[in-house]
Amino acid sequence: MRCGEHHGIGLWSTVMVNQAVVLWIHGGGWHSREASDASWLEGLGVRLVHARFRLSGEARWPAQLEDLRSEARAARVPGSPFIVAGDSSGGHLALQLGLRGVERPGDVDAIMALEPPVDPLAADWPRARAEGNPWDRLLGHLPAPGDTATRDCTVTTHIGTGTPVLLLHGLDDTVIPPTQGLDLAAALLRAGHRVHAMTTAGGHGELDFGRSDITEFVRQFLSEVLGQRPDDTRLPRGVAESRH
Repeated sequence: MRCGEHHGIGLWSTVMVNQAVVLWIHGGGWHSREASDASWLEGLGVRLVHARFRLSGEARWPAQLEDLRSEARAARVPGSPFIVAGDSSGGHLALQLGLRGVERPGDVDAIMALEPPVDPLAADWPRARAEGNPWDRLLGHLPAPGDTATRDCTVTTHIGTGTPVLLLHGLDDTVIPPTQGLDLAAALLRAGHRVHAMTTAGGHGELDFGRSDITEFVRQFLSEVLGQRPDDTRLPRGVAESRH
């Protein structure tokens, strides 16, 4: 595990315990360590911690969740909000960790999942059940109805209640259908979660997360999670100054 560089007023310091810690989980289809740039999150005044976990070529599901729970235990700071976030397959893992909890459901303050795969059995995503696809590698076999591992790695199996969730997906995504995020948003709302969901033009891996409208969307979510109004002077300066 490695921590990001921290620059400027409003970013994490050991004496500012009320600022959030964000555990960032990289994408890469569970089988590679994608060098995704999450530095834009630091500009919002959070401490960014990069998680490491065994890839699907090293261990099958649920080893990845077990590893991330260990990473979360090391990253959490007493008294500080703890948020899990990730992109693509990292978004799936963020949802799994956030909804199921580190020790128990409800002990993660919020989840941010960008372009996440959610359900390998979705009718409009037959590629998820093709031989050799990332789900196949993660499970060690093709996803199938009635299969215990398939059910366990499907996000909606662990929907729970209460944890705030941010979802972002590109409408032109042909790798992971945007309906994965949209259907999850509906299920989360039915279960009583606070959900901030956004779709925008762009394909998979093409979204600029540092874009002003996306940054503002995330900033508003963080402000709500931290229990502060977006214009509250108590906000970390990095957040307050991220207006565009």
